[in-house]
Amino acid sequence: MPEYLTPGVYVEETSFRSRSIEGVPTSTFGMAGRTSYGPVPYVLPDRTTVLPDPTLVTSYTEYERAFGGLRIGDADCRLAHAARGFFANGGRRLYVSRVFPFTQTAGPNPAIDIAANFASAARPAQGAPLLRWRARWPGSAGASVNVNVTFRRGKNCVVTPAGGTPRLTGVQPGAAVEVVPAPAGQTPPVIGDRTAPTPANVRLVLRNADGTLGYRNAQGAAFEPVAVNTAAFHLTLAVVVRSGNRVDTYNELELGRDHQRAVATVLQAADPADEFAMVWLDETEPPAGQPAVTPGARLDALLTPEGGVFLTGGGDGDPLRPEDLRGRDADPDSLDRPALGLGALAEVDDIAIVAVPDTVTLAVDAQKTAVDHLIGHCERLRYRMAVVDPPQESSIAEVRRFRAQFDSKYAALYYPWLRITDPTAPLAPGSPARQLEVPPSGYVAGIYARSDIERGVHKAPANEVILGINEFTTNVTYDRQSVLNPEGVNALRFFEGRARRVWGARTMSSDPEWKYVNVRRLFIYLEHSIDKSTQWAVFEPNNERLWASVRQTVEDFLTATWRTGALMGTRPEDAFFVRCDRTTMTQNDLDNGRLICLVGVAPTYPAEFVIFRIGQFTADAQRN
Repeated sequence: MPEYLTPGVYVEETSFRSRSIEGVPTSTFGMAGRTSYGPVPYVLPDRTTVLPDPTLVTSYTEYERAFGGLRIGDADCRLAHAARGFFANGGRRLYVSRVFPFTQTAGPNPAIDIAANFASAARPAQGAPLLRWRARWPGSAGASVNVNVTFRRGKNCVVTPAGGTPRLTGVQPGAAVEVVPAPAGQTPPVIGDRTAPTPANVRLVLRNADGTLGYRNAQGAAFEPVAVNTAAFHLTLAVVVRSGNRVDTYNELELGRDHQRAVATVLQAADPADEFAMVWLDETEPPAGQPAVTPGARLDALLTPEGGVFLTGGGDGDPLRPEDLRGRDADPDSLDRPALGLGALAEVDDIAIVAVPDTVTLAVDAQKTAVDHLIGHCERLRYRMAVVDPPQESSIAEVRRFRAQFDSKYAALYYPWLRITDPTAPLAPGSPARQLEVPPSGYVAGIYARSDIERGVHKAPANEVILGINEFTTNVTYDRQSVLNPEGVNALRFFEGRARRVWGARTMSSDPEWKYVNVRRLFIYLEHSIDKSTQWAVFEPNNERLWASVRQTVEDFLTATWRTGALMGTRPEDAFFVRCDRTTMTQNDLDNGRLICLVGVAPTYPAEFVIFRIGQFTADAQRN
């Protein structure tokens, strides 16, 4: 409490309001799986360490820039198609945890095989390489990357005041300059001349102890002052990286590492200026006892022929296993063992919907194991819902057998698969477009997000049109759904004149209390919101004042929720109750520091069966 020791007037701020609870987001989607390219944690044998977190993308265009296209080698990328369907159906936020089963070296101490996983290009192409352009991420897509490095010759940086000592101006330490003789009365090379500089004339700018600028000498350390009757032309680099239709341009780069715009710093592996950079520059250090590489030799190795050079090598790793999708949690005792797969998504608190489309690429038994990992992930974290894909080309009997293997209130299964026009197939005049079958999880997750944004999490994500598809692979009729619906398989159906819709909202639970997806997700929303917004109560004095404050906080939040139509009742008293007093806590609870608040809510259930009872009525019939 404040101290009042000196006589005077004290003005203090206080609050007479209860603390508010802010609702958590419910439409953020998370996926783990294989992608064509893009961020994935790794530690190479040479101790190159790249440990990105799951990547947030807010559009499919952004996804493509981060993770590449719709193909992985010769196969379809299931995760990319799911991301495309998610954004097409109203999704806005997607976290992607890329899974890549690295090919390991043979022997008693296996490690990541750099050549087998990462594409690269040695420079110069002949002889001992002085540096390498390496793909920043593993995958065969790295071999489609082209790197083109050019230079620009700037103005003369040498200024000689009348009767003074020559000095450099307009450059910083680390900048590369071309030093050439410039006798009085002679014109130095023209600014912008594209003739390649002579390697022996290239120097790096160095700051002397007295603050003057000069050059590093040929040995790379000693200071070399600016000579009279010379000109020094600033040499800057431009790196253009191409892959398919993507073009990344990095201008005004410098040669020396002393400069903040050094090419090796801007395009480094761990933390480049562009977080989605496709390549990084690996400079080879000479063996011990060998002379350092001169700036001119490094510049000559960096500059590429017209058209650039393509990276070569790399691969798409080993076959995918359920354990790869599950991943692991981060090792608290080692920064070199980050979370992977679903374990990485566990570290993102905002995710409310999770799917793993790559489960469908596994054998049936392995798919069951992978789905178990997905459901276990959601049950362990409590505040997220799994969207499960059935096996491809499943019949009604097969999808029922698949569904019978699971029982969870944190997962929902949707059937059948979807058929779309293949976006990667070339269009040939007069021939039909190639059709492609994709699992429904990404499209359904987008409908979850769209329904949450437009109506609220309490609205069942059903009777919603699926956008961006041509048809379903199986026609689910009224009679077929009468078999699937009671078993918790949500049907995707076509209705003449009403398009193709999600026509089910059930979880994969045998508990009738948690039968509906929207009820489960409403409670996730309420529990998570209360959990996050009442952390202030920890270590507060556990007395009637705190209990009343907690009650008021939760009641205000539930009242606002009731007004949206998420809860039953014509009055708040009919919709919920909140108790936090001596009736919910014993003296033993108080002695052990426990505050117990009992909350009950009456959720709204979806009108799954709308029934009209109609009978004949005659004019002389008596009304009851």
